[in-house]
Amino acid sequence: MTTWHIILIASAATLALKLAGHLVPAGFLERERPARIADLLTVALLAALIAVQTLGEGSSIVIDARVPAVIVAAALYALRVPFVVVVFVAAAVAAGIRAFT
Repeated sequence: MTTWHIILIASAATLALKLAGHLVPAGFLERERPARIADLLTVALLAALIAVQTLGEGSSIVIDARVPAVIVAAALYALRVPFVVVVFVAAAVAAGIRAFT
């Protein structure tokens, strides 16, 4: 099986899942429990993406300048600082740490 076969199979599976989502009745999604599960799944997936992008390097875990930058960004976001400022300050923290190490 070549890489293109895998890409085509994954694409077909993704399309099938998206089409299956249209078959779910709207009334089911408006109930309390499925709506709550969908909200919690969104948060869990975002947290997993942040963890993988911050700590992952190939198949290993790496603690580098990204970790303090994410901590600073989370603290600023908790203080309700505008998002653009959060991004610039976190980037400056990561750049400063990388410049001195």
